[in-house]
Amino acid sequence: MKKRSIVISGGGTGGHIYPAIGIAQALKRLDPGIDIIFIGGENRLEAKLVPQHGFSFLPITVAGFPRRLTLQWGLVLWKAFRGVLHSLRHIKKLNPDVVVGTGGYVSGPVLFASVLRNIPIVIQEQNASVGLTNGILARWAKAAYLALAPAAAKFPADIVKVTGNPIRPAITAYERSEATYQKYGLRSGRKTVFVMGGSQGAHAINAALMDALPLLTQLRAHIQVVHQTGEADAAAVMAAYEAAALSHCVQPFFDTVEEVYSIADVMVCRAGGMTVSEVTACGIPAIFIPLPAQTGNNQVLNARTVADAGAAIVLEQGAFTIDELVKHLTRITMDEQVHQQMVTASRAIGSPNASDEIAKAILSLPARPRQSPDST
Repeated sequence: MKKRSIVISGGGTGGHIYPAIGIAQALKRLDPGIDIIFIGGENRLEAKLVPQHGFSFLPITVAGFPRRLTLQWGLVLWKAFRGVLHSLRHIKKLNPDVVVGTGGYVSGPVLFASVLRNIPIVIQEQNASVGLTNGILARWAKAAYLALAPAAAKFPADIVKVTGNPIRPAITAYERSEATYQKYGLRSGRKTVFVMGGSQGAHAINAALMDALPLLTQLRAHIQVVHQTGEADAAAVMAAYEAAALSHCVQPFFDTVEEVYSIADVMVCRAGGMTVSEVTACGIPAIFIPLPAQTGNNQVLNARTVADAGAAIVLEQGAFTIDELVKHLTRITMDEQVHQQMVTASRAIGSPNASDEIAKAILSLPARPRQSPDST
């Protein structure tokens, strides 16, 4: 009997790539003999990350669609056409049982080619609003695994399953310990605020915290801050904390973010799909400052979904005051009843086992009739 074979495609950004890798790892845990092949953009981020995680990678030519009328459309359409041809060639040769798409323009040609070859496709959506590629291909999908319930409106009801986003098992596996506090020069008796703008940092969040430091020093006996700045603002943010009488650990990037999550009592962060999933899987109350210019307004909708559940506060970039930020931080860290209510609400909507749930659902899909790779 032929081994089960699955193709996974998603890329362009880490928000599409890491969920794809998480699903692949879960599939391997459940069925070590399964064949998993990634198809993605040549010279894109996935071409580097996927092989680093031990999976085979096949490249195609891709290009993102411009959001406005431009002379680049001709080149983009040509690259998209070539991407479909490359994908058809790969899909015909591999003849997989199912193709998994995690969104982004990279996955579009791969899933479309699979539909043309009569290969079942499934979709994983990371945000509360549905991305362009997933929205277009939804009509042909056999299943749609969603991070957040509001996205369900864009898919046929009979294929929807709200699973949460597939996150790394290590994110929730780390236990809070005195050793972790000591590693970062912090104290276990204080509430820890984790400020994170993503791997590259977020200038607006960095600036807001620097402006808030004079007020936050009033809470110095009760709180401490771990701040991931990104490289661009690292020196300025470090200098601001050094000048403030507030216990802190400031770094451009934390390689083992799961350690920091394990001691975090409240987050101040963006609201990308994977960030929201990691924060809620860990049961951490959050103050979200969503990226306002995100395509499709994903981050704002993500943040509001969590806030509606009672697990977060949403501050709109450019509209909130520093006093508001400090007021919310004070309330969450000083009022233990409020803090515990938000922890409970966050855990209630978190999905720490989403990777395995999605993988099990994929493996339980009805087997399709086998066809020859050379058939048309």
